[in-house]
Amino acid sequence: MDITPVIDRIWMLRFPVGQAYALRLADAGWALVDTGLPGYADEILDALGSLGAAPEDLRDIVLTHAHFDHTGSAAGLAAATGARVLAGAADAPVVRGDAPGPEPVLRDWEIPVFEAVHAHANLPLPHAAPPCPVDVELADGDTLDWGEEARVVHVPGHTPGSIALHLPSSGVLFTGDTIANVQQLMPGVFNLDQEKTLASFRRQAELDVETACFGHGDPIVGGAGAALRAVVLEPA
Repeated sequence: MDITPVIDRIWMLRFPVGQAYALRLADAGWALVDTGLPGYADEILDALGSLGAAPEDLRDIVLTHAHFDHTGSAAGLAAATGARVLAGAADAPVVRGDAPGPEPVLRDWEIPVFEAVHAHANLPLPHAAPPCPVDVELADGDTLDWGEEARVVHVPGHTPGSIALHLPSSGVLFTGDTIANVQQLMPGVFNLDQEKTLASFRRQAELDVETACFGHGDPIVGGAGAALRAVVLEPA
């Protein structure tokens, strides 16, 4: 597994499709934002171990949304570590396996991209992650005490319950899939509601952000808020 430092206390874990982020918390313990594809729990634990974290040090697993390339290894990690799992309220039933995940509404140009991504990574269609208990359902404005405040931002559009996490004191934003940085900085693709996705992009661009960590594509370290606002201001 590719482990890439982002800034102090944050590392990116990259999978064949997508990525997760490991955070060493300011007070004690560790957190994960997303868990990658199914079947990677042991590799994630090994990655955390290489960073100095024992399984019992993992405190929180925050899922930005219910798609299987973000929730795939959550159940295995929760069982192995005892960490609590947190997800947006509207996506929590899908994470738990109590409701089917809606398929994205693909624009014409997205259909071959969607198929190519799955073919490249040898991902099955249709697909699903193992059901995972959700301990905490998150809503807009909720905060997590990680030794510094981590604020939940509801960013629907990609899925109904998509969330971002904003750490104001560090200037860090975890966008999930509402924003991507693949070849260019752009709103995410494969969305249920394109207009809501664009509104969610604009909302995140208004935040005070220096470092942005995306579900797909390299993080932006330094000036991330200005980069997001530049995209918002581009002519349609």
